[in-house]
Amino acid sequence: MGKGKAFSLLSGGLDSLLATRLIMDQGIEVTGLHFITPFFGYSKKGQEARFEERWMRLYGIQARIIDVSEEYFQVLRHPRYGYGRNFNPCIDCKIFLFSQAKALLEGEKADFLVSGEVLGQRPMSQRGDTLRIIERDSGTEGMLLRPLCAKNLKPTRPELEGLVDREKLLDLRGRSRKPQMKLAEEMGFGHYPSPAGGCFLTDPVLASRFRKIFDQSPVITTEEILLLQVGRHFQLPGGGRLVVGRRDEENQKLIKLRQKEDVLLKIQDIPGPLGLIRGKKEEDILSLAASIVARYSKAKEWNEVKVLYGQEVDNLSGGLLVKPAEDDQIAFLRF
Repeated sequence: MGKGKAFSLLSGGLDSLLATRLIMDQGIEVTGLHFITPFFGYSKKGQEARFEERWMRLYGIQARIIDVSEEYFQVLRHPRYGYGRNFNPCIDCKIFLFSQAKALLEGEKADFLVSGEVLGQRPMSQRGDTLRIIERDSGTEGMLLRPLCAKNLKPTRPELEGLVDREKLLDLRGRSRKPQMKLAEEMGFGHYPSPAGGCFLTDPVLASRFRKIFDQSPVITTEEILLLQVGRHFQLPGGGRLVVGRRDEENQKLIKLRQKEDVLLKIQDIPGPLGLIRGKKEEDILSLAASIVARYSKAKEWNEVKVLYGQEVDNLSGGLLVKPAEDDQIAFLRF
Protein backbone atom coordinates (compact mmCIF):
# COMPACT_ATOMS: atom_id res chain seq x y z
CA MET A 1 0.00 0.00 0.00
CA GLY A 2 0.93 3.61 -0.51
CA LYS A 3 3.59 3.51 -3.22
CA GLY A 4 1.56 4.61 -6.21
CA LYS A 5 1.12 7.86 -8.09
CA ALA A 6 -2.24 9.30 -9.13
CA PHE A 7 -3.87 12.32 -10.70
CA SER A 8 -7.18 13.61 -9.39
CA LEU A 9 -9.80 15.62 -11.22
CA LEU A 10 -9.92 18.63 -8.93
CA SER A 11 -13.05 20.62 -9.74
CA GLY A 12 -12.57 22.88 -6.74
CA GLY A 13 -15.71 21.58 -5.04
CA LEU A 14 -15.79 19.73 -1.75
CA ASP A 15 -16.24 16.24 -3.20
CA SER A 16 -13.09 16.33 -5.31
CA LEU A 17 -11.08 17.72 -2.38
CA LEU A 18 -12.26 14.89 -0.13
CA ALA A 19 -11.64 12.22 -2.76
CA THR A 20 -8.11 13.51 -3.31
CA ARG A 21 -7.32 13.54 0.39
CA LEU A 22 -8.76 10.03 0.93
CA ILE A 23 -6.22 8.66 -1.53
CA MET A 24 -3.38 10.86 -0.24
CA ASP A 25 -4.09 9.54 3.25
CA GLN A 26 -3.25 6.06 1.97
CA GLY A 27 0.27 7.26 1.28
CA ILE A 28 -0.16 7.76 -2.46
CA GLU A 29 1.30 10.77 -4.27
CA VAL A 30 -1.63 12.65 -5.79
CA THR A 31 -1.58 15.72 -8.03
CA GLY A 32 -4.86 17.55 -8.53
CA LEU A 33 -5.65 18.62 -12.10
CA HIS A 34 -7.88 21.69 -12.24
CA PHE A 35 -9.04 22.26 -15.83
CA ILE A 36 -10.36 25.70 -16.72
CA THR A 37 -12.32 27.20 -19.63
CA PRO A 38 -14.22 30.50 -19.96
CA PHE A 39 -17.26 28.60 -18.66
CA PHE A 40 -15.72 27.38 -15.40
CA GLY A 41 -12.67 28.25 -13.35
CA TYR A 42 -11.40 31.02 -15.64
CA SER A 43 -11.06 33.60 -12.86
CA LYS A 44 -7.88 31.71 -11.94
CA LYS A 45 -6.27 32.48 -15.29
CA GLY A 46 -3.10 34.48 -14.71
CA GLN A 47 -3.26 33.73 -10.98
CA GLU A 48 -2.36 30.05 -11.14
CA ALA A 49 0.45 30.22 -8.59
CA ARG A 50 -1.76 31.95 -6.00
CA PHE A 51 -4.54 29.39 -6.26
CA GLU A 52 -2.15 26.44 -6.32
CA GLU A 53 -0.53 27.77 -3.14
CA ARG A 54 -3.98 28.15 -1.58
CA TRP A 55 -4.93 24.51 -2.24
CA MET A 56 -1.67 23.42 -0.64
CA ARG A 57 -2.14 25.71 2.37
CA LEU A 58 -5.80 24.88 3.06
CA TYR A 59 -5.95 21.22 2.08
CA GLY A 60 -2.38 19.98 1.66
CA ILE A 61 -3.08 19.21 -2.01
CA GLN A 62 -0.56 19.79 -4.79
CA ALA A 63 -2.45 21.04 -7.83
CA ARG A 64 -2.00 22.21 -11.41
CA ILE A 65 -4.30 24.60 -13.26
CA ILE A 66 -4.62 23.75 -16.96
CA ASP A 67 -6.42 25.85 -19.61
CA VAL A 68 -8.28 23.63 -22.13
CA SER A 69 -10.50 26.32 -23.64
CA GLU A 70 -9.82 25.84 -27.35
CA GLU A 71 -10.37 22.08 -27.30
CA TYR A 72 -13.46 22.49 -25.14
CA PHE A 73 -15.22 24.68 -27.71
CA GLN A 74 -15.34 21.69 -30.07
CA VAL A 75 -16.88 19.51 -27.35
CA LEU A 76 -19.52 22.16 -26.74
CA ARG A 77 -20.37 22.52 -30.41
CA HIS A 78 -21.01 18.83 -31.05
CA PRO A 79 -21.79 16.93 -27.82
CA ARG A 80 -22.49 13.27 -28.57
CA TYR A 81 -24.77 12.93 -25.54
CA GLY A 82 -26.51 16.27 -25.90
CA TYR A 83 -27.12 19.09 -23.44
CA GLY A 84 -28.68 19.30 -20.01
CA ARG A 85 -31.42 21.76 -19.13
CA ASN A 86 -29.47 24.66 -20.61
CA PHE A 87 -26.28 24.55 -22.74
CA ASN A 88 -24.37 22.17 -20.48
CA PRO A 89 -23.01 19.00 -22.14
CA CYS A 90 -22.30 17.34 -18.78
CA ILE A 91 -21.58 13.80 -19.99
CA ASP A 92 -19.39 14.90 -22.90
CA CYS A 93 -17.65 17.38 -20.59
CA LYS A 94 -16.68 14.60 -18.18
CA ILE A 95 -15.49 12.39 -21.03
CA PHE A 96 -13.34 15.21 -22.40
CA LEU A 97 -11.80 16.14 -19.04
CA PHE A 98 -11.08 12.52 -18.12
CA SER A 99 -9.49 12.02 -21.55
CA GLN A 100 -7.26 15.02 -20.93
CA ALA A 101 -6.30 13.63 -17.52
CA LYS A 102 -5.62 10.19 -19.00
CA ALA A 103 -3.20 11.69 -21.53
CA LEU A 104 -1.27 13.33 -18.69
CA LEU A 105 -1.34 10.10 -16.70
CA GLU A 106 0.17 8.18 -19.60
CA GLY A 107 2.76 10.87 -20.32
CA GLU A 108 3.93 10.98 -16.72
CA LYS A 109 3.47 7.27 -15.96
CA ALA A 110 1.01 7.69 -13.11
CA ASP A 111 -0.97 4.65 -11.97
CA PHE A 112 -4.59 5.78 -11.87
CA LEU A 113 -7.08 8.65 -11.83
CA VAL A 114 -9.26 9.88 -8.96
CA SER A 115 -12.65 11.57 -9.23
CA GLY A 116 -14.96 13.05 -6.59
CA GLU A 117 -18.14 11.79 -8.27
CA VAL A 118 -20.86 10.30 -6.07
CA LEU A 119 -23.28 7.74 -7.49
CA GLY A 120 -26.73 9.29 -7.87
CA GLN A 121 -25.72 12.82 -6.87
CA ARG A 122 -26.43 14.45 -10.23
CA PRO A 123 -29.30 13.31 -12.45
CA MET A 124 -27.50 13.57 -15.79
CA SER A 125 -23.84 12.72 -15.28
CA GLN A 126 -23.69 10.63 -12.11
CA ARG A 127 -26.15 7.82 -12.72
CA GLY A 128 -24.69 4.34 -12.76
CA ASP A 129 -25.07 3.95 -16.52
CA THR A 130 -23.53 7.33 -17.32
CA LEU A 131 -20.58 6.70 -14.99
CA ARG A 132 -19.83 3.59 -17.07
CA ILE A 133 -20.27 5.48 -20.37
CA ILE A 134 -17.85 8.17 -19.18
CA GLU A 135 -15.24 5.54 -18.32
CA ARG A 136 -15.70 3.71 -21.61
CA ASP A 137 -15.60 6.74 -23.90
CA SER A 138 -12.67 8.40 -22.09
CA GLY A 139 -10.66 5.17 -22.13
CA THR A 140 -10.31 5.18 -18.33
CA GLU A 141 -12.01 1.87 -17.49
CA GLY A 142 -10.25 0.17 -14.62
CA MET A 143 -7.98 3.14 -13.87
CA LEU A 144 -10.66 5.62 -12.72
CA LEU A 145 -11.28 5.39 -8.98
CA ARG A 146 -14.17 7.19 -7.28
CA PRO A 147 -13.24 7.01 -3.58
CA LEU A 148 -16.45 8.54 -2.20
CA CYS A 149 -18.70 5.85 -3.68
CA ALA A 150 -16.18 3.10 -4.53
CA LYS A 151 -17.88 0.43 -2.42
CA ASN A 152 -21.01 0.84 -4.56
CA LEU A 153 -19.01 0.16 -7.73
CA LYS A 154 -16.86 -2.66 -9.09
CA PRO A 155 -13.27 -2.73 -7.78
CA THR A 156 -10.82 -0.83 -9.97
CA ARG A 157 -7.31 -1.82 -10.98
CA PRO A 158 -5.55 0.12 -8.16
CA GLU A 159 -7.78 -1.68 -5.64
CA LEU A 160 -7.29 -5.12 -7.19
CA GLU A 161 -3.52 -4.61 -7.46
CA GLY A 162 -3.27 -3.54 -3.82
CA LEU A 163 -2.22 0.09 -4.42
CA VAL A 164 -5.37 1.23 -2.61
CA ASP A 165 -7.12 -0.34 0.38
CA ARG A 166 -10.77 -0.67 -0.68
CA GLU A 167 -11.86 -0.98 2.95
CA LYS A 168 -10.80 2.61 3.56
CA LEU A 169 -12.96 3.92 0.71
CA LEU A 170 -16.59 5.04 1.10
CA ASP A 171 -20.05 3.95 -0.06
CA LEU A 172 -21.81 7.31 -0.46
CA ARG A 173 -24.87 7.52 -2.68
CA GLY A 174 -27.44 10.18 -3.53
CA ARG A 175 -27.73 13.92 -3.07
CA SER A 176 -27.23 14.35 0.69
CA ARG A 177 -24.20 16.47 1.60
CA LYS A 178 -24.09 15.59 5.30
CA PRO A 179 -21.52 12.75 5.04
CA GLN A 180 -19.17 14.98 3.04
CA MET A 181 -19.50 17.83 5.53
CA LYS A 182 -18.80 15.46 8.40
CA LEU A 183 -15.73 14.08 6.62
CA ALA A 184 -14.48 17.62 5.87
CA GLU A 185 -14.70 18.40 9.57
CA GLU A 186 -12.77 15.23 10.43
CA MET A 187 -10.07 16.16 7.91
CA GLY A 188 -9.73 19.62 9.44
CA PHE A 189 -11.08 21.61 6.51
CA GLY A 190 -11.88 24.92 8.14
CA HIS A 191 -13.06 26.38 4.88
CA TYR A 192 -14.38 24.70 1.77
CA PRO A 193 -16.52 25.67 -1.24
CA SER A 194 -20.29 25.48 -1.19
CA PRO A 195 -21.79 22.62 -3.22
CA ALA A 196 -23.44 24.90 -5.78
CA GLY A 197 -22.08 24.38 -9.29
CA GLY A 198 -19.86 27.04 -10.81
CA CYS A 199 -20.47 26.34 -14.51
CA PHE A 200 -21.88 29.24 -16.56
CA LEU A 201 -23.30 26.77 -19.07
CA THR A 202 -26.02 25.94 -16.52
CA ASP A 203 -27.09 29.60 -16.13
CA PRO A 204 -30.30 30.08 -18.20
CA VAL A 205 -29.54 33.64 -19.34
CA LEU A 206 -25.88 33.05 -20.19
CA ALA A 207 -26.60 29.65 -21.75
CA SER A 208 -29.05 31.30 -24.15
CA ARG A 209 -26.36 33.78 -25.24
CA PHE A 210 -23.75 31.06 -25.63
CA ARG A 211 -26.10 28.97 -27.76
CA LYS A 212 -26.86 31.92 -30.04
CA ILE A 213 -23.21 32.81 -30.58
CA PHE A 214 -22.33 29.17 -31.34
CA ASP A 215 -25.21 29.05 -33.85
CA GLN A 216 -24.06 32.30 -35.50
CA SER A 217 -20.28 31.90 -35.54
CA PRO A 218 -18.18 29.07 -37.00
CA VAL A 219 -15.19 30.20 -34.94
CA ILE A 220 -15.46 31.12 -31.25
CA THR A 221 -12.80 32.86 -29.18
CA THR A 222 -12.28 32.90 -25.44
CA GLU A 223 -12.56 36.68 -25.44
CA GLU A 224 -16.04 36.51 -27.04
CA ILE A 225 -17.24 34.10 -24.36
CA LEU A 226 -15.88 36.35 -21.60
CA LEU A 227 -17.69 39.35 -23.14
CA LEU A 228 -20.98 37.43 -23.20
CA GLN A 229 -20.72 37.06 -19.41
CA VAL A 230 -20.76 40.83 -18.84
CA GLY A 231 -23.72 43.22 -18.80
CA ARG A 232 -26.87 43.49 -20.91
CA HIS A 233 -26.55 42.48 -24.57
CA PHE A 234 -28.42 43.84 -27.59
CA GLN A 235 -28.32 42.68 -31.23
CA LEU A 236 -27.97 45.79 -33.38
CA PRO A 237 -29.11 46.18 -37.01
CA GLY A 238 -26.48 44.96 -39.43
CA GLY A 239 -25.27 42.19 -37.11
CA GLY A 240 -23.35 44.22 -34.54
CA ARG A 241 -23.83 43.99 -30.78
CA LEU A 242 -24.08 46.44 -27.91
CA VAL A 243 -23.08 45.52 -24.36
CA VAL A 244 -24.19 47.78 -21.49
CA GLY A 245 -22.52 47.47 -18.09
CA ARG A 246 -24.84 47.07 -15.09
CA ARG A 247 -22.43 48.35 -12.44
CA ASP A 248 -18.94 49.81 -12.21
CA GLU A 249 -17.32 46.38 -11.95
CA GLU A 250 -18.81 45.45 -15.32
CA ASN A 251 -17.83 48.81 -16.82
CA GLN A 252 -14.22 48.02 -15.89
CA LYS A 253 -14.48 44.57 -17.46
CA LEU A 254 -15.76 46.12 -20.70
CA ILE A 255 -12.73 48.43 -20.80
CA LYS A 256 -10.42 45.41 -20.41
CA LEU A 257 -12.28 43.35 -23.03
CA ARG A 258 -12.43 46.17 -25.61
CA GLN A 259 -10.85 45.29 -28.93
CA LYS A 260 -9.19 47.75 -31.28
CA GLU A 261 -12.25 48.40 -33.48
CA ASP A 262 -14.82 48.52 -30.66
CA VAL A 263 -16.50 51.80 -29.68
CA LEU A 264 -17.24 52.81 -26.08
CA LEU A 265 -20.16 55.05 -25.06
CA LYS A 266 -21.07 56.85 -21.85
CA ILE A 267 -23.35 59.67 -20.73
CA GLN A 268 -21.68 63.07 -20.43
CA ASP A 269 -21.28 64.33 -16.84
CA ILE A 270 -23.58 61.68 -15.33
CA PRO A 271 -22.28 58.53 -13.61
CA GLY A 272 -23.77 55.44 -15.13
CA PRO A 273 -23.31 52.54 -17.50
CA LEU A 274 -20.61 52.15 -20.10
CA GLY A 275 -21.62 50.77 -23.49
CA LEU A 276 -19.49 48.83 -25.95
CA ILE A 277 -20.36 48.40 -29.64
CA ARG A 278 -18.83 45.58 -31.64
CA GLY A 279 -19.57 45.42 -35.35
CA LYS A 280 -21.05 48.05 -37.68
CA LYS A 281 -21.04 51.64 -36.37
CA GLU A 282 -22.91 53.79 -38.89
CA GLU A 283 -24.49 56.95 -37.48
CA ASP A 284 -27.97 55.46 -37.08
CA ILE A 285 -26.53 52.46 -35.22
CA LEU A 286 -24.45 54.73 -32.98
CA SER A 287 -27.56 56.78 -32.26
CA LEU A 288 -29.60 53.68 -31.37
CA ALA A 289 -26.82 52.36 -29.13
CA ALA A 290 -26.50 55.73 -27.42
CA SER A 291 -30.24 55.84 -26.69
CA ILE A 292 -30.05 52.35 -25.14
CA VAL A 293 -27.12 53.34 -22.93
CA ALA A 294 -29.07 56.44 -21.87
CA ARG A 295 -32.08 54.26 -20.98
CA TYR A 296 -30.01 52.54 -18.29
CA SER A 297 -28.63 55.77 -16.80
CA LYS A 298 -30.05 58.17 -14.21
CA ALA A 299 -31.05 60.38 -17.13
CA LYS A 300 -33.54 57.82 -18.52
CA GLU A 301 -36.50 60.19 -17.94
CA TRP A 302 -34.87 63.14 -19.73
CA ASN A 303 -35.99 64.29 -23.15
CA GLU A 304 -32.44 64.65 -24.42
CA VAL A 305 -29.08 63.34 -23.26
CA LYS A 306 -25.58 63.81 -24.60
CA VAL A 307 -23.71 60.53 -25.07
CA LEU A 308 -19.98 60.56 -25.70
CA TYR A 309 -18.30 57.88 -27.79
CA GLY A 310 -14.85 56.85 -28.96
CA GLN A 311 -12.28 54.05 -28.78
CA GLU A 312 -10.47 55.13 -25.60
CA VAL A 313 -12.45 55.59 -22.41
CA ASP A 314 -10.32 58.61 -21.45
CA ASN A 315 -10.70 60.22 -24.87
CA LEU A 316 -14.32 59.96 -26.01
CA SER A 317 -14.20 62.67 -28.63
CA GLY A 318 -17.51 62.04 -30.39
CA GLY A 319 -20.89 63.17 -29.10
CA LEU A 320 -24.56 62.50 -29.86
CA LEU A 321 -27.76 64.09 -28.53
CA VAL A 322 -30.37 61.35 -28.09
CA LYS A 323 -33.64 60.64 -26.34
CA PRO A 324 -33.35 57.66 -23.95
CA ALA A 325 -34.96 54.56 -25.46
CA GLU A 326 -38.24 53.13 -24.18
CA ASP A 327 -38.29 49.52 -23.03
CA ASP A 328 -40.86 48.46 -25.62
CA GLN A 329 -38.68 49.92 -28.38
CA ILE A 330 -35.65 47.79 -27.55
CA ALA A 331 -37.05 44.60 -26.00
CA PHE A 332 -36.79 42.73 -29.33
CA LEU A 333 -33.08 43.61 -29.54
CA ARG A 334 -32.14 41.78 -26.32
CA PHE A 335 -29.56 39.10 -26.97
